[in-house]
Amino acid sequence: MLQSCSIEHAVDEVLARLPAHIHLGMPLGLGKPNGFANALYQRIAQLPERQLTIYTALCLGRPPLGDGLQRRFLEPFIERVFGDYPELDFLADLRRDSLPANVHVQQFFMQPGSLLHSRSAQEDYVSSNYSHAARDINAAGLNLVAQLLARDPQDPQRLSLSCNPDITLDLLPMIAKRRAAGETILLLGQVHPGLPYMPGDAEIDAEAFDLLLDEDEQRTLFSTPNMPVGLQDHCIGLHASTLVRDGGTLQIGIGSMGDGLTAALLARQADNPGYQALLADLGSPYWTPLIEAQGGVEPFAQGLYGCSEMFVNGLLVLADAGIVRRKVYPTLELQQQANAGTLDESQAQGGVSVHGGFFLGPRSFYQRLRELSQEQLAHFNMTAISYINELYGEEALKRAQRRDARFINSAFTMTLMGAGVADQLEDGRVLSGVGGQYNFVAQAHALEGGRSILILRSWREAGGEVNSNIVWEYGHCTIPRHLRDIVVTEYGIADLRGKTDAAVIEALLNISDSRFQPGLIEQAQKAGKLAKDFRLDPRFADNSPQRLLAIQARHPQLFPEYPLGSDFSAEERDLLRALNWLKSKFKLSEILELGKAALDAPEPQAFPEHLQRMQLASPEGLKEDLYQRLLLAGLQATTAASPG
Repeated sequence: MLQSCSIEHAVDEVLARLPAHIHLGMPLGLGKPNGFANALYQRIAQLPERQLTIYTALCLGRPPLGDGLQRRFLEPFIERVFGDYPELDFLADLRRDSLPANVHVQQFFMQPGSLLHSRSAQEDYVSSNYSHAARDINAAGLNLVAQLLARDPQDPQRLSLSCNPDITLDLLPMIAKRRAAGETILLLGQVHPGLPYMPGDAEIDAEAFDLLLDEDEQRTLFSTPNMPVGLQDHCIGLHASTLVRDGGTLQIGIGSMGDGLTAALLARQADNPGYQALLADLGSPYWTPLIEAQGGVEPFAQGLYGCSEMFVNGLLVLADAGIVRRKVYPTLELQQQANAGTLDESQAQGGVSVHGGFFLGPRSFYQRLRELSQEQLAHFNMTAISYINELYGEEALKRAQRRDARFINSAFTMTLMGAGVADQLEDGRVLSGVGGQYNFVAQAHALEGGRSILILRSWREAGGEVNSNIVWEYGHCTIPRHLRDIVVTEYGIADLRGKTDAAVIEALLNISDSRFQPGLIEQAQKAGKLAKDFRLDPRFADNSPQRLLAIQARHPQLFPEYPLGSDFSAEERDLLRALNWLKSKFKLSEILELGKAALDAPEPQAFPEHLQRMQLASPEGLKEDLYQRLLLAGLQATTAASPG
């Protein structure tokens, strides 16, 4: 029977009704009731005879402030954007490796790069496909589920799993089966009025819960501000956009490369002549046969259907622009009629243009969802991850819905023979997790007309050191080379499916940065994988940032720095650009050795508002004087040439 209670009463109930070892499951990302989690964690920490294991993923916390210039930039911004967001107490202790001995936190996906140095997080990471997470958590002995909810504005007894039906919907039948066998498993919910009420599969009756907290969570929802989309990411998005077929299916992930793809698709629809001129300048005609066979460059006449584990801000923007609008239907008969063009869509029921498993995004994304009518929201069906990430279960219907699927995911490294690396460093430390990437790659190979597209920057720069992200070998892979398909960098497209090793190597060399091509060729030849007399096609001998910068200068309107909007002020956008430039060009130790005299910096009056924002208008002492000079040098190097 449903109980309405306070957080402390809920903790009392959990401790009274569950065995000594509490196995708590909470959603990935946004849907965690942090207040309850903190109360239970603090209580268990004082009870050494009890144990708590938390099963979750993507524990969200404010970014670390750091020190120096970074801290001066972040502190006011974080205060403004994150407000009174309640941090997870166990996450802070996890970062410090100071969890109590009777508490463990098992995650199958982590906030990228945030827990590289936590032994506890690394030891208790669980490498599971997203589609297997519910199975694995249930098998571990789950006996408590806690989740944020949205309430139906018309019916207070109706709730929605809102941002996180993904794993919960898969768990519910497993929980019912175990309860029928006599096990005690509790479901706890808390309403957050800031969460949009998502209709459809995410709707759930209040009676499904054992405990419902009587106080709504009023504190700020965690958000992920839109970050700048740089030149590399825009070019990656432009090339990838040519592979998206009108009338097809689209999955994209979070991050600036995904935003670059969204920007390119918007340009394809709204400024097609400019879009096609830019593609020609980028050398796209070389890939015309592939583009004509798999994608297109014309505006979208039929529109796209979004089938994405994460309902990202970009998909909502594309829906608002009329690009994501192809509807799919809940029965095979209706779907076959829709595919044949014989369905009267004005009369058909249950059509949706996006299936999503979870959402997370900037504040504007949540606000836009809250503004939509229930009729409009019904086009976005938040549902079980098993429906999205796998084909089995209603397979015929899914195949009919997911025509010409393009599953677009990011990697940070590719080997020259086509293995993708996205989740882990070669020393074994996990950056994030496999999530659903393998699910979508495998699904692309299983679907007729489906393609997996891995996108990555061909090179990176940190501390003045430049390295290739396309390498001969790497001590880990997320996507094995026998599942290689399409790879996109800022320099173009490599179609690897069904190709020989030598052909794969050549295709990836063609989209590598020219600074690294000779060394990669030598390694491939030494291994006996590339002919000794191999010569690179001259068209790809100038894969350089300078060439792309020149192209950008000829098409500035198609390189917006924040294509999906920004939480940053104008001064903050300038500052962020300057700080990123400093980080890429210098190591802190080198800066301190160089001293202010070695930096080419303008006079302070050139950037008075920026210095005021960073509290460096009147520096005190040598350290602040150096910070001011560094910042001015970065602003001078980046502001004049900034994209629009």
